[in-house]
Amino acid sequence: MSKKEIEIDTNLEDNAVKVEIKTEEGKEEQVAVEDTPEVEATEVDQVKEQLQQSQDQLRQMQDKYIRLLAEFDNFKKRNARFREDFIKTASKDLMLELLPVLDDFERAFKAAPDTAEDSGFQLIYNKLKSNLSAKGLEPMETIGQPFDPEFHEALTKIPAPSDDMKGKVIDEIEKGYYLKGVILRYARVVIGE
Repeated sequence: MSKKEIEIDTNLEDNAVKVEIKTEEGKEEQVAVEDTPEVEATEVDQVKEQLQQSQDQLRQMQDKYIRLLAEFDNFKKRNARFREDFIKTASKDLMLELLPVLDDFERAFKAAPDTAEDSGFQLIYNKLKSNLSAKGLEPMETIGQPFDPEFHEALTKIPAPSDDMKGKVIDEIEKGYYLKGVILRYARVVIGE
């Protein structure tokens, strides 16, 4: 195996590097390696470009992640609100079907007030009304109140019995109800003019 000595001379013009290699046999080889700043600059530019692309991809991924996180959070809130509303008004259809039964009881008691108080119908009516109230059914108070189209459905207008009853509800044809604070059925009323 031959022993080699390497000398590198970097003090040359034009960024050239001179390399001298001496072997044991006394042979001397000179190799001139030219330093090319253009090659290094393009490599640096490529690395910078790759870094910029990686940073852009990272920003895009972070943006997607934040948006997905926000969307999932909104989904959870929306789902919780839907669940609350569903639980709150789950019995809405059943209540709507039972309201005519309550109306029939009230009409029967108005038609025959003498027999209503001591009959079994009054007990059934009271029990049904208390059970529905426990589930969140509340009657609207309308007679004597100012007419409000948000709560009342006007069926007709009649002359008011006094000036202070003008624009107010004089009679109630069909009672209105709330279910847990939400209007279940609008009251059908007669307005004084």
